[in-house]
Amino acid sequence: MSSQASGFYRLVEERASIREFTPQPVPKEVLERILKAACRAPSAHNRQPWRFVVLDQGAARLSLAGVLQRRLEDDLRADGLDAEAVAARVRIRQRRLLTPPILVVLCLTMEDMDRYPDERRQAAERCMAEQSAALAGGHLLLAAHAEGLGACWLCAPLFASETVNRALDLPQSWEPRAFLALGYPARSPQPSERRPLTEVLAWR
Repeated sequence: MSSQASGFYRLVEERASIREFTPQPVPKEVLERILKAACRAPSAHNRQPWRFVVLDQGAARLSLAGVLQRRLEDDLRADGLDAEAVAARVRIRQRRLLTPPILVVLCLTMEDMDRYPDERRQAAERCMAEQSAALAGGHLLLAAHAEGLGACWLCAPLFASETVNRALDLPQSWEPRAFLALGYPARSPQPSERRPLTEVLAWR
């Protein structure tokens, strides 16, 4: 195995989701390198249907967290949770949104994707765009780890895409799909266990 391959596999194996960060700021040039790496992801038709919004710990993120808190409280009460359970869930969500030095909003846009007259092919086209945006997010996570940063993929925007869009005053065509929390890790990453290859692989 080449040293290049060895370094890549080590990077993949050592990456882990990090939810606790130091207050150390992330330099802008580091963020730009990470985002450029994300944009090197493959995409359907090379249309690159990803968009990114970078939030520091300023007013925009505080406003977003407040809007999402109210939305989450409404959803949890509708699920039948009592006030104590709602408050506990909200505290966890707010901590994950507010403590990372940087929060990147990964968005999807269908603006440049192909359009079809039938629902079946249009659904496939959207699926390809979703896959492309997710690949960009995966590149971002690996690049962050290579830079010595911790990162965590948060799916909250899937439950409130329009709410996030309005709160951040984004173009209507930008569909928030994930939050990527970034910062210097407060602890050494410990990769989680993975299923053995024999459980997830079929040879035909």
